[in-house]
Formats: sequence, C-alpha cells, structure tokens
Amino acid sequence: MSKKTNLIMVSAVVATSVLLSGCGMFGGEKTAEIDPPKDVTYVKDEKALETEGKVAKEGSNQKKEAAKSKAENKTEVYLIDKNGYVVPQTLTMPNEKGVAKQSLEYLIEGGEVSNLLPDGFRAVLPADTRVLGTKLEKDGTMIADFSPEFANYKKEDELRILQAITWTLTQFDGVEKVKLRINGYDKDTMPVNNTPISEGLSRADGINFDNSGVVNITQTKPATVYYLAQNGKHTYYVPVTKRIKVNESDMYTAIVNELVEGPSASSGLVTDFNPDAQLVSKPKYADGELTLTFNENIFGNLKGSKVSQQVLDSLVLSLTEQTGVESVAIKVDGKKTLTNEEGKKLTEPVSRPKNVNTKSF
Repeated sequence: MSKKTNLIMVSAVVATSVLLSGCGMFGGEKTAEIDPPKDVTYVKDEKALETEGKVAKEGSNQKKEAAKSKAENKTEVYLIDKNGYVVPQTLTMPNEKGVAKQSLEYLIEGGEVSNLLPDGFRAVLPADTRVLGTKLEKDGTMIADFSPEFANYKKEDELRILQAITWTLTQFDGVEKVKLRINGYDKDTMPVNNTPISEGLSRADGINFDNSGVVNITQTKPATVYYLAQNGKHTYYVPVTKRIKVNESDMYTAIVNELVEGPSASSGLVTDFNPDAQLVSKPKYADGELTLTFNENIFGNLKGSKVSQQVLDSLVLSLTEQTGVESVAIKVDGKKTLTNEEGKKLTEPVSRPKNVNTKSF
C-alpha cells in the first residue's frame, strides 16, 4: 500500500458505494398490480409496506452516508506538538478542489485548523499567511506559493516549517519534491535563518532530526523511525530521522534495532518494544514485502501470541519509509499464528495505514 494519498478528490470507492445504494433501492421496487390476488389480506399488505419502507429508509441512509463521504476527506497535516516535534495529524476537511492548497491552509495559525487542533498542538505557519497557489510539475515537484506574511516566523521554527510543508505535500501521489515561492518569486534561501531551499525539499531531507551519539556523520545513513509520545491518556506516533551506522544491505535490521533500543532519555518519546526483543534471522525482502522473524520477546507483556498494536504500527510506519517496502510480515520463531491485540490473526502482511494519528485528543 502506498504511503501517499491520491490527489483525485472523488474516490472510486465512494462512487461505487453510491451506485450500490441506488441499485439497492431501485432493485427492491415491484410493479403494482391493479387487482391483487384474493388471498392477499390487508394485514399482509401492511407488512409488505413496512418492509418496503424499511428498505427505502436504509437506502436513504446509505445515500446520506455516501453524500457525507463525498463532502469530506481525511488528510494528514503536520503540526507542532508540545515538545516541538513536527507530527502528522489526520483531520477531516471539506472535500474541495485543490486538496494540496487546502492542506497547506490547514497549517496556518488562526486559520481553518483552529477548531480542529488537538490539545498540545499548534499550527506551523504564521497568522495571516495566504496560500497563493500550488502547482505540480511533470518531474514531481510541487510548487507552493505563499503571501509575504509567510516570512513572519521565529528563527527556531524555520526547519519545522520546511518539514511540515514538505511532509504534508509529499503524502500525495506524484509529489516527490517541494519548492517554495513567496509572492510569486522563487527563493534560494528561507527568509529568516537562510536555510538553503533552491534545490527543493523531499522526505529524504528528514524530519525531527536526532543526531545524538553520532561521532562521524560520514559513516552513517539517515533513516526515519516512528516513536511514541504521550498527551494525557492518548498516545501518538512521532517520526524521527536518525543517523544510523549501518551497511546498506542491512538497513532493515538497523531500523528494527533502533526501535527496540528506543529514543534518547531526554527526547520525551518512548517505545513499546520489550528491550530483549530481537530478530533471529536477517529480514527478507521480495516484491514490496518485508518479512521479519523475531524471538518471543516481541510479545512483551501480552499473553499468548499477541503482538502490541503500537509495536506493529511502529514497525510498519518506520520500514515503509524505506524505498520499495509496501508491507511488513511479522513472524515469531516457533510460533505458527500471531494475532494483534484484538485477536485478529496476522496471516497477511501489514500495509502502511492510509492516515497516521487519526484519533482526536
């Protein structure tokens, strides 16, 4: 499953549900008879009418749900949490033309996002900023043009702004890179802290950088892993780009080890992995599917053969950031069948969820 979302506003699935709803209603109608058979009593007719009314009502409800689905869409926008991390949050927005432009408008302080912000989060773009337009070039570059108010941000927010814009726009199919304009003019550097942007930005540039413990950056490679953060009783996933010392052929193992080891103690983030969990064999990749085989410590404190949903999500989100990985299959040495926390058997590889952090706080 792709980690991006189609720019097409009307989903084929939604359209199909509408057609099916229509078929259900029309298919249930019968041609009225002028002279009904004598053995049909009024009581039977009343029951038939009740049934037909129920079918009509159900069909009407289906139409309403389909219409509601058409009128709304769920889109990831990247906001700043209380710890200063740039974090994806899935919001329900009106289904309008120009979903890329709309998603950027939900990044503006005091704008459309104001009534939807989860507790502890804030918008990333300065108040009164206007999105003048977005344009997708043939090479996969999305150009985003902002009004001059875009430059009214604090120095410490510059990288956060770049990351939020880049990761929000690259969720859409066909968008590989992002370039910024201010009032119609291309920019070589950002207006406050002069971060270079002339070449454009992509997810490969990273997010929420953690270079702790790195001595020689030339001997490392960047990888984005997903840790957990807590906000009251709720948890959410935070992408963090780390420099990992690893051979190119063993990046998958290195990412798993980073998740098990967990974030630095000062990060404010946590991991749900048992510290003794480890792979018992090298990950196997074929046709977009990555297979991981763990020891039994992957179960943590759960009974039987259950794997924590947060462990599953962290693995799938982190590994599908790697080029070509579409799904992850989890196995445990000596166990035939695994289940998630709800008891559902994990007989198929797990694909990346369409949206991240969908629960409201």
